[in-house]
Amino acid sequence: MPDIIIDLLKESDAQELFKFELKNRAFFERVGFPRGDNYYELNSFNTIIKELVQEQDNGLVYMYLIKDHAGMILGRINLVSIERGCFNKAELGYRVGEEHQGKGYVTSAVKLILDEAANKHGLHRLEAGTSPNNIGSQIALIKNGFQFVGRYNKYIYKNGEWCDSIFFERILD
Repeated sequence: MPDIIIDLLKESDAQELFKFELKNRAFFERVGFPRGDNYYELNSFNTIIKELVQEQDNGLVYMYLIKDHAGMILGRINLVSIERGCFNKAELGYRVGEEHQGKGYVTSAVKLILDEAANKHGLHRLEAGTSPNNIGSQIALIKNGFQFVGRYNKYIYKNGEWCDSIFFERILD
């Protein structure tokens, strides 16, 4: 597995993360979800990061950066839609820059975030969804012990059409 770290998002990461997002904008919009022009304006982006850090401080989300040991941002991995109480779960999401695809960074980052989710954030369960054609993402989840839950037909609206989604889960305790 590649030698990477995951680092909880800080306001001081905003500049480097902004550059990473700008560099990968076309790729992320092609394979993921468009974020809108406002996201790519520096002042708006800084406000978004500040709000995300505040949400982290309140335990609502945990946003991590995937970095090499020199500190270069390779991608992002996040725990969102956190539900405490009787569910104690979160949704796992991630994205890796175009030039870093296929190098095992997601598999390594998922392994690291499993430990954070269980031991630092006290979560019981993680859920993750992928598009049916994102085989690399599905493999990264399966390699980390996620189990296939099912396929939801026409589940998410993306790029002007309803798309299916493949769902996975991992129990942490």
